[in-house]
Amino acid sequence: MGLHTGVSLPISGDDIPDVTATARYAESAGFDSVWVGDHLADGRPLLESTLALAAAAAVTTRVRVGLGVLQLALRQPVWAAKQIATLQCLSGGRLVLGVGTGGSVPAEWRAAGIALDGRGRRTDRVLAALPGLLTGQRTPLAGLVPRPGGTPAGSGSPGTADAPEEVTLAPAVPRPPLWIGGGSGRALRRVAEYGDAWLAAATPPGELADAGGRLGELAAQYGRPAPQVAALVIAAGVREHGERAAGQLAGFLSARLGMDPGRAARAAVAGGPAAIAERLDAYRAAGVHHVVLAPFGTDWRRQFDVFAEARQLLADGRVEAGTGTVSDATGR
Repeated sequence: MGLHTGVSLPISGDDIPDVTATARYAESAGFDSVWVGDHLADGRPLLESTLALAAAAAVTTRVRVGLGVLQLALRQPVWAAKQIATLQCLSGGRLVLGVGTGGSVPAEWRAAGIALDGRGRRTDRVLAALPGLLTGQRTPLAGLVPRPGGTPAGSGSPGTADAPEEVTLAPAVPRPPLWIGGGSGRALRRVAEYGDAWLAAATPPGELADAGGRLGELAAQYGRPAPQVAALVIAAGVREHGERAAGQLAGFLSARLGMDPGRAARAAVAGGPAAIAERLDAYRAAGVHHVVLAPFGTDWRRQFDVFAEARQLLADGRVEAGTGTVSDATGR
């Protein structure tokens, strides 16, 4: 059908469901991927992302398992590479590595003892070193980790202020597909320089129509092929009261993500299978190759069912391309 779909597994909140149950359910429903977010402490009870994803990988065989997105600069770089490699190994090569600079919750950076400032530069350094770390190459530590005595990495010129030691991680694994999040100009350049795809979060489809071309032009400057475009979409899969759910979701996007109310309303996706299918088709028409649906609310099972039905409507060709019309569909 030209569009892959995945779901975000709920790993936060006051009543966190069994990760293995949600992952199994998602795979049996036909989704192409399952994903988890990454925070240390954002004010809610939450599970650690790499361990949660390992549990999901252990009970599935087909779906891709994704980090969406790992706050790479919030972790010690070599340990992060080891965690990524372990996930790739345990999943049988099914990992999709989503990476972002984070920063939406400054308190968790203070809790980790890691400076919030400079996280973009640190992310770039780790992304440059990551292929070598994952594939078993001897990788210099200069610029990645503090030298003995605690001098921060990158505080001076490479090879002088930073320790010159090298590290080799084993077992070596194939580098997983790298999807990079963020919407700033620097983030898009990061996608062009290092990424296989841009993971746009809570972005209306109309804003993505020209993204592929822009990324292709930027990637050409680095001698790389054009990255693909993926979308992380917070959606309310409901069979009734869709307008009310859309309003609640728009309010959440505005309050939680700081989105302009008008843009939040355009980004809000809510309704039954037909309404969700129409929005999926809009993303497909905008050139998006993979949509990850994150359920808004706690009734994940019912929402996964709505998302799966929407996916099937699209697969069956019951959404007229580019028109937003579903033939003989119910659940709007």
